[in-house]
Amino acid sequence: MTNGTLAERAEEAGTKFILALFVDLRGKPCAKLVPVEAIDMLATDGVGFAGYAVGAMGQEPKDPDLVAMPDPESFTPIPFIKDGLAIVHCNPHVEGKPWPYAPRNILKSLIARAGDAGFEPWVGAEVEYFLLRRDARGELATADADDTADQPCYDARGVTRMYDHLTTISTAMNTLGWSNYANDHEDGNGQFEQNFQFADALTTADRVVTLRYLLSMIAAERGMIATFMPKPFADRTGSGLHLHLSLTSAGAPVFPAGPDVPDSRGLGLSDTAYAFIGGILDHACALQAVIAPTVNSYKRTGAVTTASGASWAPRTPTYGGNDRTHYVRVPDDQRVELRGGDGSANPYLAIAAALGAGIDGIKRSLDPGALGAGSARTLPPTLLHAVEDLQADPVVAGVLDATGGGVCEYFAGLKREEFFTYHSTVSPWEVEQYLTAF
Repeated sequence: MTNGTLAERAEEAGTKFILALFVDLRGKPCAKLVPVEAIDMLATDGVGFAGYAVGAMGQEPKDPDLVAMPDPESFTPIPFIKDGLAIVHCNPHVEGKPWPYAPRNILKSLIARAGDAGFEPWVGAEVEYFLLRRDARGELATADADDTADQPCYDARGVTRMYDHLTTISTAMNTLGWSNYANDHEDGNGQFEQNFQFADALTTADRVVTLRYLLSMIAAERGMIATFMPKPFADRTGSGLHLHLSLTSAGAPVFPAGPDVPDSRGLGLSDTAYAFIGGILDHACALQAVIAPTVNSYKRTGAVTTASGASWAPRTPTYGGNDRTHYVRVPDDQRVELRGGDGSANPYLAIAAALGAGIDGIKRSLDPGALGAGSARTLPPTLLHAVEDLQADPVVAGVLDATGGGVCEYFAGLKREEFFTYHSTVSPWEVEQYLTAF
């Protein structure tokens, strides 16, 4: 795709309509469909939304329009969804100023902070999801009725049965230049992951949002539901959003130790990388409110085991080498993997919070301790506990308030309300336990 104006990019791609898209704090994708004939107006004036109707965007019905200003660099043709269709990710503004409650604006602010500290952040993301259907009774069931193995992970037959769906998504990613390099069946029946190459932090966040949209739409065309819900089944592995994080300085990697730098821990990392890990571990409990932001998230991190024998979700904030049981895994000397996040995470907020925590560790020269070490605390057992940790942590709270005050309190209020709405619901478990117990 040629660099250029939004109009030039659209003309080259043969675009007829553009989804001017952004997400709210919960990660809901919101858009208006703009005909290419109005592209100059879109590029200059943006497109207006009633912010309160959008959802979690910090607005009341009386407030001025939320104006989505397109970022031409994010222009993404998606003709495999509809001929002539494209997405452009937008930066929401209100009365000419970036809106502080907009997740993309928050991440951009954290990237700028990283730049002030002398770093460029790079991120890879692993998007896990389930493919489901509704059965005749309306109950959720695995889309592939033959996907019933006790240990279905990497099963070649399971991948082959979903060949059409997986290859359609793979082809789409490669057409867009994302470099899809693997597609696999994950640990739960009906669970899949499709990987793409890492990129700068903002591009990766945009791609996660785009990929979720593509997966949902392409699955729906085949009568399936693609869900990123962290734990749709109590007895199956949950879906994570694992983030692979690295930093460069003036284009040079800063995580590798280098040949002449001693590393008693043996992971080949620099002091800067260990301090980054130390920051993530130090703020892990608060981080969970952002990277695992739903009631259902804590059914995943609280799981002891699943039908396959492991939950693959960390319960304590520890770090180690190429060991997937840790909160922070170090697969090599180029990156660290944050494994606490799940499929409900807003990618802009999750990446921003992780960067904020890690860079705070660098600023404070934090020592993460010996391999396998970490905070003495376990991760929060519920969303309510995580919200309390968030509000008590000025660094992670400060990430949400990066573009203006009040966002953290607003977000915490949303999540507290979500928890108590859930808590007030009478579940089938309660009926089974208590109906005739007394």
